[in-house]
Amino acid sequence: MSSSGISGSVASAAVTEHAVVIAGGGPTGLMLAGELALAGVDVAIVERRASQDLPGSRAGGLHARTIEVLDQRGIADRFLAEGQTVQVAAFAGTPLDISDFPTRHPYGLGLWQNHIERILAGWVDELEVPIYREREVTGFAQDDTAVDVQLSDGQSLRAQYLGGCDGGRSLVRKAAGIEFPGWDPTTSALLAEVEMAEEPELGMRRNALGIHSLGKVEYEIRDGEVVYTDGGTVRVMVTEPHVGPTSEPTLRDLSEGLISVYGTDYGIHSPTWITRFTDLTRQAAAYRDRRVLLAGDAAHVHFPVGGQGLNTGVQDAVNLGWKLAQVVHQTAPESLLDTYHAERHPVAARVLRNTMAQTALMRADDRIEAVRDTVSELLSMDEPRRLFAAMMSGLDIHYDLGEGHPLLGRRMPDLDLVTANGTLRVFTLLHDARPVLLNLGEPGGLDITPWAGRVQLIDAEYIGTWELPALGAVTAPTAVLIRPDGYVAWAGDLTQIGLADALTTWFGPPTAA
Repeated sequence: MSSSGISGSVASAAVTEHAVVIAGGGPTGLMLAGELALAGVDVAIVERRASQDLPGSRAGGLHARTIEVLDQRGIADRFLAEGQTVQVAAFAGTPLDISDFPTRHPYGLGLWQNHIERILAGWVDELEVPIYREREVTGFAQDDTAVDVQLSDGQSLRAQYLGGCDGGRSLVRKAAGIEFPGWDPTTSALLAEVEMAEEPELGMRRNALGIHSLGKVEYEIRDGEVVYTDGGTVRVMVTEPHVGPTSEPTLRDLSEGLISVYGTDYGIHSPTWITRFTDLTRQAAAYRDRRVLLAGDAAHVHFPVGGQGLNTGVQDAVNLGWKLAQVVHQTAPESLLDTYHAERHPVAARVLRNTMAQTALMRADDRIEAVRDTVSELLSMDEPRRLFAAMMSGLDIHYDLGEGHPLLGRRMPDLDLVTANGTLRVFTLLHDARPVLLNLGEPGGLDITPWAGRVQLIDAEYIGTWELPALGAVTAPTAVLIRPDGYVAWAGDLTQIGLADALTTWFGPPTAA
């Protein structure tokens, strides 16, 4: 990184132009930048931090569908090499095992956000995405042709589109005038990493205030159990007696919180970071305002129970990236961007509902406890467990693409295909974020000449059952059109009925011969 705070090759000028500017270099912003760069779009990130380093570990964990998405880009192994695979899916504290799910990744990944960001940033750096560091987007003006973006150092950037990936307090969302309706907080908790003079009582505790936990930042998982190392930094979470102020929490706030629950603060000192989070639950009324698009926490905030926030944001980026790239390249009409809100808004709305339900179930009240026990009993049954586990892990996402084959709008299974070039995984075909038309019938039986430059046509064989989480076995189609985000846009046979319409809808009108 250069001393000017700009990584990558950014020309120094009064107004620098990019096709897309992204506000925010967290997981969502990084993923969106990577997706656009893969598609050959000139994209840049504006990030207030001087480097990708995060104070403390922050959130942690990747769900199965997010691991699949990273696998679709050929980078899942980077994360799997550093994290620990474990069953992470749970609903209001009730574990949901997905080890029997039909996926190559029937697990979650224990990996703190600081590592997730570092690995994503390494990938984005390989793709040569420039990052304007130590500055923020302070405002913008958009017209019919471009967005003029003002930065905190006085510089201006000009872009065709602006991506708002700048968190729950998103300036981009506010400046665009996009409403953020929802529910005000009813509970708050302090989360911190600190040193302790005394050895604390590790584990979870529940009392009249709610849930509290003490754990070591350094840990390993043995036989499915978390084993902490001795000494070292302690990760603290305490639920507060009342919803805390919006001001930044202090070491004293944390001390008082610990004493109220544990009767001692264990001699806390040297905090790495302290933050307050609440069950504030809001969602952007629109994910798009003309040339401005929101993703991640800028579009939706909720209580972190279930660890769905980061995962939903990364998947927002993967839904948006290929669509925005085609609009920038003018191969698809601008109206394609409307499908981003149409598909992702319902997904986050469902996350908001399930986190509110879980927050209610986690309250420490005898009657709520009775409800929680009942729900836990239900979730121990196989069918409810499969349905809720598929929801929490993101494996059941279904975009409404109309009537048709059960695969339509769902994630494409990562089948082992037999092709002329040997055995290939479906996800391998998606590494470059290009759409794939898979012909499993007679070789040469499909003709998509007018889209040949945009869509890969692969003749292949697959012998085996097609099975989807929560849905079970489905009839094998003869041909499948797979979008760059891994979702099925069309499933049919060699009559090609509906295929031209699907190709036009998702990848632009046909090219004249």
